[in-house]
Amino acid sequence: MNPGTYSDRQDGYSTQNSPSSGSSSSALSASSGDGTAGANEDVASLSYERAREELVAVVQRLEAGSVPLEDSLALWERGEALAQRCQTWLDEARARLAAVAQDDSED
Repeated sequence: MNPGTYSDRQDGYSTQNSPSSGSSSSALSASSGDGTAGANEDVASLSYERAREELVAVVQRLEAGSVPLEDSLALWERGEALAQRCQTWLDEARARLAAVAQDDSED
């Protein structure tokens, strides 16, 4: 029973993989390079909006469950890097707002 389930998933993946060549496939191609750390280096240069869009796409692919385990791990790592990038953007924005508020209160 288990081998049959495995082969069904492989067939399901191969037929679902080709139509999904939209923005979410860029997350997989970027993360399945020669190493996960190096593959996610581009995340540091992403805008908040772009990182969030890509994070949403990664989560949708992982939730769909049609990605092989190795690719799922790479997507998970990409998602973690994207989430950290978004958090960094938000933390910096909060700090800037706090600095402006403090400057205004001193005047």
